[in-house]
Amino acid sequence: MSTNVKAPLSERIASFIDSNKETYIKTSHLIHDRPEIGNEEVYASDLLCQVLKEAGFTIDRLIPEHPTAFIAYKPSNKPGPKIGYLAEYDALPGLGHACGHNIIGTASVAAAIALGDVIEETGGEVYVLGTPAEEGGPNGSAKGTFVRHGLVQHLDVCMMVHPLGRTSGSAPTLAVDPVDFEFFGRTAHAASNPEDGINALDSVIHLFNGVNTLRQHVTEDVRMHGIILDGGESPNIVPDYARARFYLRAATRETCDTITDKVIRIAEGAALMTGADYKMTRIQNGVDNFKVTPRFDQVFREKIEALGEEYHLERKGLGSTDAGNISQVVPTIHPYISIGPDDLVAHTVAFREAARSEAGDLA
Repeated sequence: MSTNVKAPLSERIASFIDSNKETYIKTSHLIHDRPEIGNEEVYASDLLCQVLKEAGFTIDRLIPEHPTAFIAYKPSNKPGPKIGYLAEYDALPGLGHACGHNIIGTASVAAAIALGDVIEETGGEVYVLGTPAEEGGPNGSAKGTFVRHGLVQHLDVCMMVHPLGRTSGSAPTLAVDPVDFEFFGRTAHAASNPEDGINALDSVIHLFNGVNTLRQHVTEDVRMHGIILDGGESPNIVPDYARARFYLRAATRETCDTITDKVIRIAEGAALMTGADYKMTRIQNGVDNFKVTPRFDQVFREKIEALGEEYHLERKGLGSTDAGNISQVVPTIHPYISIGPDDLVAHTVAFREAARSEAGDLA
């Protein structure tokens, strides 16, 4: 439904969204009510594509590594900027949409459709990048794949908005390498013939001890956290297999690469100490730190305050998001918008409920 062509573009875009808000709220609720984890978001992906298709967008699915990824676009007949909106729609295992990706995906689609309604006047092209598995996991963080395949570099700007407790601008985030370390030893009876065994779990313990020793020699932005995924079956059997997973983070990709290389060498040493073999696997795309474009956030703040909403100073970024990968090659804005009280924290049951609340719908 097109809006009054005599009104200013900004008013017409806002009016378009308001006129179609029931469709977008319903879409957000449907995704919220049917949570799907990363790279399994079949329902959410198909639903968003259907809404875009009905609005005249062309849909491409170009990334075999991510079957639920998509690129939707609507061109005009005259030159102009190429605007990209980033859509996320994966849920958290066991928690559902406790990070509000139902809002993120729907908001990006709504904004793109509204811009597409006036694209013949503005010129240029509008895109929606459907990016699965922002929360990571096996083959996760699909935005890294988009960058690697050269699917975003033609854009002039990328945009998205993330729900949170309070409204603020984009924040620098940490680069992260999610890696698995597997150690392969030899079983033996732990009491009768321990000398015949090679303890893979000991290698994992040496790995953790080495990482803990490394902590005193890293900059304050570095975060190294790991868990043991497999450490044997019974105390009286020398474990021949053990596996640990680490998330290695730092303020820049360069520092993150350096830390990852050091931890790999620690794993090599841990294997040498026990006689085990080892294997390192990068379980998903590496995530880059987010590069803030201050001018974008200045404009966002002006628009938020013009609406009478409270804008908070930018938050300190200690988490990670694969929007960082996009921001390294295309100017990107990733602000936060309130859907609840200031102390509302993502990845909680309270946040999941807020993502389907009236405040979440208004966002």
